[in-house]
Amino acid sequence: MRITLLGTGDTTGTPTVGCDCDTCQEARARGVERTRFSVHVENERTGESLLVDASPDFRYQFLRDGVSLPDAAVITHIHFDHLDGLGNVFRVVDSLDVYAADETDPQTDESVAETVADDYHYLEAVTVRPTTPFEPVRICGFDVTLVPVDHPPLVCYGLAVEDPETGAKLSITGDTSYALPDDSRAVLADPDLLLADAIVPASLCEYHPLGGRHEDANGVPRTFGTKHMTREGALALADELNATETRLVHVAHFYPVEEAFEEPLAVDGEEYTL
Repeated sequence: MRITLLGTGDTTGTPTVGCDCDTCQEARARGVERTRFSVHVENERTGESLLVDASPDFRYQFLRDGVSLPDAAVITHIHFDHLDGLGNVFRVVDSLDVYAADETDPQTDESVAETVADDYHYLEAVTVRPTTPFEPVRICGFDVTLVPVDHPPLVCYGLAVEDPETGAKLSITGDTSYALPDDSRAVLADPDLLLADAIVPASLCEYHPLGGRHEDANGVPRTFGTKHMTREGALALADELNATETRLVHVAHFYPVEEAFEEPLAVDGEEYTL
């Protein structure tokens, strides 16, 4: 299993357009970036590849990193920074199976699968495959399991990607607060590599209108507002899940410059072989 982190940033990415903060300036100086979230997972045994989330930066990411075009995709939720790159498959691939959860979202009265099918009905290449959470499905030779996470007000999912031949396991939290359900944590547990949402350090919770939540024993917030984990929350979750290696993703440019490029915060283009 070869994993390429195509996009490791939040909604605006780093550097952010029109921003001259210290972190964005340092990213430019270093020649690194965090585009909108997306992960490429290649099955070297079968020659197939799976795309997790379709970043609006799809075209740029694939040109920059030179990875193979996807044979299938998983969409975790319907926020634009995870979905709107799907239109890039127009005249790029002959066919693309897109897997998305089949649970109805009370906020939209549609499942993620139904929203994807409605929004991209004009793409003949796309076939949406409604997928039931907690039920593994074989995709590109991998066993992929969607699990509900906590990203209000919309439903959102993390996933585990396992190679049935080698036992290698990738877990992705999806966009989530620290309050992942226990049954979801059980599916994500014991990964060789964990990609965990860590939008900002806990120190910045004081600047969120809703502050921080899910404090640890020392009062450190593990959730920023309501939708995303702090760095400290993501690292605590990694410990609880017994992750062999952890990379922090969905990272915002609000990290102070002296912390923004420290381990284990990821940047685009990182590759891992499990």
